[in-house]
Parts: sequence; structure tokens; C-alpha cells
Amino acid sequence: MKDSARAVIIGGGVVGASVLYHLAKTGWRDVLLLERSELTSGSTWHAAGGMHTFNGEANISRLQKYTIDLYREIEQLSGQSCGLHPNGGLMLAATSGELDSLKLICSRARYLGMETEMISLAEAERLNPLIDTSHFIGALWRADGGHCDPSGTTHAYVKAAQQLGASVERFTRVIALTPRHDGWEVHTDKGTVRAEHVVNCAGLWAREVGQMVGIELPVLAMEHHYLITEDLPELAGLPREIVNTTDYAGEIYMRQERRGALIGTYEPHGVVWAPVKTPDDFTMQLLPEDFERLAPYFEVGFRHFPALGRAGIRKAVNGPFTFAPDGNPLVGPVRGVRNYWVACAVMAGFSQGGGIGLVLSRWMAGNDPGQDILSMDVARFGAFATPRYTALKVPENYSRRFRLTYPNEELPAARPVRRSPIYDRLIAAGAVMGANFALENALWFAPAGMAPTETPTYRRSEAFPIVRAECQGVRGGVGIYETTNYGKYEVTGRGARAWLDRVFACRIPKPGRLGLAPMLNPAGRIVGDLSIACLAEDRFLIVGSGFAEEFHLRWFWLSEPPPDVFVRSAASTLCGVSLAGPRSRELLQRLTRIDLSAAAFRLFRVAETAVGLAPVILTRAGFTGELSYEMWTTPDYFATLYDELRDAGAGLGLIHFGGRALSSLRLEKAYGSFNKDFRPDYTPGETGLDRYIDFNKPDFTGRAAAIAERDAGPRRRFVVMEVADADAEVVGYESIMQEGAAVGYVTSGAYGHCVGKSLAAGYVPAALARDGARFEIDILGEMRAATVRLEPLYDPKGLRLRG
Repeated sequence: MKDSARAVIIGGGVVGASVLYHLAKTGWRDVLLLERSELTSGSTWHAAGGMHTFNGEANISRLQKYTIDLYREIEQLSGQSCGLHPNGGLMLAATSGELDSLKLICSRARYLGMETEMISLAEAERLNPLIDTSHFIGALWRADGGHCDPSGTTHAYVKAAQQLGASVERFTRVIALTPRHDGWEVHTDKGTVRAEHVVNCAGLWAREVGQMVGIELPVLAMEHHYLITEDLPELAGLPREIVNTTDYAGEIYMRQERRGALIGTYEPHGVVWAPVKTPDDFTMQLLPEDFERLAPYFEVGFRHFPALGRAGIRKAVNGPFTFAPDGNPLVGPVRGVRNYWVACAVMAGFSQGGGIGLVLSRWMAGNDPGQDILSMDVARFGAFATPRYTALKVPENYSRRFRLTYPNEELPAARPVRRSPIYDRLIAAGAVMGANFALENALWFAPAGMAPTETPTYRRSEAFPIVRAECQGVRGGVGIYETTNYGKYEVTGRGARAWLDRVFACRIPKPGRLGLAPMLNPAGRIVGDLSIACLAEDRFLIVGSGFAEEFHLRWFWLSEPPPDVFVRSAASTLCGVSLAGPRSRELLQRLTRIDLSAAAFRLFRVAETAVGLAPVILTRAGFTGELSYEMWTTPDYFATLYDELRDAGAGLGLIHFGGRALSSLRLEKAYGSFNKDFRPDYTPGETGLDRYIDFNKPDFTGRAAAIAERDAGPRRRFVVMEVADADAEVVGYESIMQEGAAVGYVTSGAYGHCVGKSLAAGYVPAALARDGARFEIDILGEMRAATVRLEPLYDPKGLRLRG
């Protein structure tokens, strides 16, 4: 075995094999894969081998398509068959909600370039004659998909990598990892390998390989069953294989396996496997069958596909697969552990493994994954993702793998975890809560006499008129909104200004001022849309999206603050509240001695002062387009601050408003939101954030790319459109159509209650981004006219914001 390598990959399943191949393909030939046993011996060998492009996140769908298309390439390079059965995919809906979901998938597919269409049940039965169509009301077909041979595919990756110079050592167990100044020492039972990089692709053992470097990855294995039937007479003589089929209502997937069928289920009340430690000697093993527990769930499948119920069972498979709490993979570098990478919790390895290898190899070789992968980034989880949290969320996700999660639905497991000091007060006020980075935050407020619950739907729910009242209350008077769920960071030290000047593309504000602060990667794409408040020459408060806290902390760490700069999260040390509306100044002035007049306390002014009994950082800023103030204080003062604001506002009609109202209010002002509208796929010119860039600065991350875009002009632009005759709002990634062609896609939407319009935000080609330009958007199967409005529909001159 070699004693050094540029990168060591731990784990010889399909994901590790893909990472090995892609690193070798980038030119990193000195890469070594270590496998504790035989290749595929963990979860890969017993996988069903399904491959598809269905995913609720468009960027993951793209990577899944790349994976499927890649198989022909590695077959040719390696000479090894992947055992491909490219027979497509079929999804069945039994309820109106499920049918809406299929229509949304179909709309998204147009822009993604994936051949997809809604089909009749008769056509679905032709593609899969085992279906009893009486149980369903609609179907969707997609050309991409099918199944492959797990072993053959993994070996094709490995052989292709070896032809490019990569190495593999089987039956080599990693015992420990020791950091060095130039990388790692990888200790194995056959000796030590010095490596610049280590990649954790250890699958069932990913948790243990994380613990070797002192981290607890949120990953857990679940038992998963599928059955293979005896030969089915119904399949005899068919000219081609039946199409792989997913049954939402039955929570069943099935496909043809030779002349029989393979059927699997993601049942409620799934069983966690190896909750604390994965056995060292678990190799090429299956788990005991559990027919008694699973019989009721398979019986649903037998009713929906009656021929399966008449057939004998040839084989039963129960094997462990790993999941993250939300079901998506964990990919990327880990903050604080240099040159340690993860690619684990990949349940759909034969749909996603190729794409994961692609983005991780780009990231390792070029410090950039090459596209937005926020939904797979390991940094979407923070310290809240403890083993207990993971043990509660993974079974919940497993049980819902084929069950819809509606855009207005909040899942209950492991909640509440993080609560602000006013959580109980907000609940008493009727708050319907969501969770953002595991922190409870109010979505809307149910009035007295109304249950604080919401029916999951793709359409308008019972919250619609309540949110309208909240929006109108803010625009017409004053509203209070908790902002504790925002991401918050303190940057201090003598070198703080110079370091921030390099990390952010904007002009760094002077003491007493706040600035809007885009942050770019070296390729000139948006990795943050934040604000910076300068409290003193050596003290800054940065505020951004709460979900991106770990993502941004990692970015700051990788940006290498010098010894005289200190960066820390203020997520748990500062709580916040916002007042918004034309009467917010009147309310706040009752509690502070600072002069809040328009001339004295202008937009983006910052002051450390007192509001009532609480010391606060007070900023004149907000996200509603109204006169607004944000206040930050420590948790011990926060409940007192909230109580005093409510008391002072009692005679002014103060109302609570939540995140749903905020989404409506911001779109009326054409404000984009990081994660929804601004992500690492987009550039300053495309998003409109170029207006906040200081191009005169001599150096900042992404400067060359930003200047090049400024000179050439952006390819596409972020726009807000009003949608005609809509009875439901867009969700995200619906295709924007013009003359029958998909020319763009939606990123977010809401009903603008104060302008009386359904609003959709998204990206269209720059040449088409004209005021009044007309498009169509497929919203749940109905084409709706959409008109671009380049000026905000509400207060286009910003007079209320500045007043």
C-alpha cells in the first residue's frame, strides 16, 4: 500500500467510487480509496439500484440527471457494464394534493430540460399493466430513470478511476485520523498514509469516521425492506420492461426484476439500526425479516398492484441505509477541520452519487462546487443537530419519504428545540410556529377563537385571510415581528475593517451606519446577502439569513481572519424584534430618549441606546418597505423589551405579524431573499445586488468576476411579476414560458395583499427583462399570464421607507 496520497477516500460504496473517479478526472491522479472489506459491502450491495430525477429541489434534480447520463460514459471508459435498465419513471396520485404535486413537478421539468408529462391513467396502465387504476386519479411520466446493477455500477466507477491513475486498497480498515500541518495521517490496519485531504464516504460508518476528528455528523441508519416476487404471468410476452413506479398513497415503489417484480415500502414507525455504533464486523450482511410488522404496508401495495398479491415471494431483503435528518445527503467541507470532507447519508446513491462526486471534486480542486448545492451542504445543520435530534428526525423523514410535505407544512418531530425568551408569549398570542435552523419562529397568528393550525395544501389555506389582515395592519399602522431567527455574527478587533473589506464586496460602513452587504465567492456568485452595522471602528454586527448560520461561519473561517480579528456567532447571545409601519416611530419614541425624527435618525442609522429598560442595538432598517426599526438585545432583557413594546403599542393598534406576511410585504417591494431568490447560482448583476458593490475597492473576493460581468452585462435578471387570474401562488422553480418555450423559472412567490395581486419572483433572460414583458407560468397545471414589473408595486419611490 502506498504511504502518501493527495486525497484519501474512506469507503468503497457507490459514492466513494464516484468521488474517486471524479477526482481522478479533474487531474488528481494521486488519490487512494480505502475500503474496510470488499467494494460495495456496506449498503451498496443490497440496494435496489433505482435511479430517477425526482426531487423537490431543482438543483438536486439536475445532479440526478447528470448521474444517470454519466453511466454510459463510465461503461465505455471502464469496459464494465452498469446493468442499465433505462425504462423511465411513473408517479401515481390518489388525492388532489398528490395530483397538485405531480403538476408542480411537470412545470419544473420544462426548464430543467427533462422529458416529463402528465398522462392519463389508461396510458399509465399501458406503461405498467400491474396498476389497478381504480385507486388513482392521475399520473406523471418521466423519460429519465430506471434501475441499474449496484455492483456493476460501483466497479465501473472504480475501473474508470484506475485507468486515470487512481488507486484502491480493499480489506484495509481505517483506525484513526491524525491532523498534520499539511493534511492528515490516515492510520490503517496495514500502515499509515499521509494525505493532504480526507473524504468521509464511509456510509454506514460515516458517523464513526466523523468521530475520529471530533465531530458528530447527523447521520443514522434505518432498516429498509423490499421484496422480490416470483415470476408474474402478467409480464410474460411484454415487449419491454414495465416503467419504475412510485405510489404516493401506498408509500410504495416497484419495478420489474427479471420476470417478477421488486416492491419496497417506507413504512411509518421504521426501525433505527445501530443507533449508537455500527458493528465493526458488519460486512455483506442483511438483517432479519420482519413480515409481521410490515404486512399491513405491503398489503396496500398488493391492493394497488393486485398481481403482486397473487405471486409468491422469491426473496426478502432487509438492509440498513443511512439518512440525514431531512433526507438529503451531507456534502462538503466541515468548519474547523481543515481538508476534511464529507459525502455521506446518500440514500439515493444510484440517483445522486455521480452528481455528488462531480460537485465534491470541483470543490476540492477549485474551492467551488460549481453550482448551488445548499440543499446538500453539510453546513445546513448546526450545533442543534445532536444525536438525540438526529434520532428523532431521521425516522420521521424515513416514514415520509413517499409522503408529500406541502409548502405550508411544518413537521413536528424534535420540536421545539430552540426557543427564544418570548416563545410562550407568542404562543399565547396565537402564533403558528415554523422552525428555522431548529429555532421556533412565528409564521402567522391565529386570532382568538381560531385553532392555531393549518391544513397542508399547495393552494390557499385558512391562513390566507389572516395573513392579509397582518399585512394591512403593518401598512396601515404598526406591527411587531420577532427577528431572533436571523443569523447574527460579531466581528471585532483592530483588523476587523480591513478583513471585512476583503470578504465583502460592499463599502464597509462608518461608525453609526449600516450597509447592505453582498458576499461573493471567487467565481463572482452570491454566497451571502447580509447587512453590516458598524458599532465602532473595531466592532461590527453582521445580520443575515438564519438558516445559513453554519454556512456563513464556515465561509468566514475559510476566509482566514488574521490574529487581530475575532468572529463569533451571536445566534444565542442576541435576540431581536422589529417594528414596522407608519406608526412605528410614534410607538418607539415613547420608550427611548434618542431623537427618532426623520432628520435625526435616518435610514440605515445605528445606535447603541436604551429602549425602556433594555439596552439595545437599534437600527433603522427592515424588510417590509415601511418605516421600520430593528432592535437587538441579550436574552435576559428580551422578554422585558417585548412586554414594554406591546404595552406602549396598546393604544396604537399594534399587531403581531409573522413570516408569511413578511414574504408578502417584501415581494410587494420587489425585495429578494437569500436562499429563495439569491443563491450561489446567481451573480450580482443577475440579482440586482451589484448596486451595493464598491467596484472602486482594489481587492475583494470575487472582484475580477464581478467586474467582468459588469462590463459584459448579466445573462439573466431577477424580476417580480404579477400573475393574472391566479387561485394559487407559485411555490418555486415553476417554468416561466414564452411562446411555448421555457425561458426562465420562478424562485419564490406570495399573494400581495396590499396591492391585490398574486406575485411571482424569478429569473428571465436579460434581453426579455423589460417592464410590461408578458410570460406564462404553469401553476399547478394551469397556464397563467405573468407580467414583469420592474418597479415595486408598492411605494415605488420608497417614500414610506425613508419618511
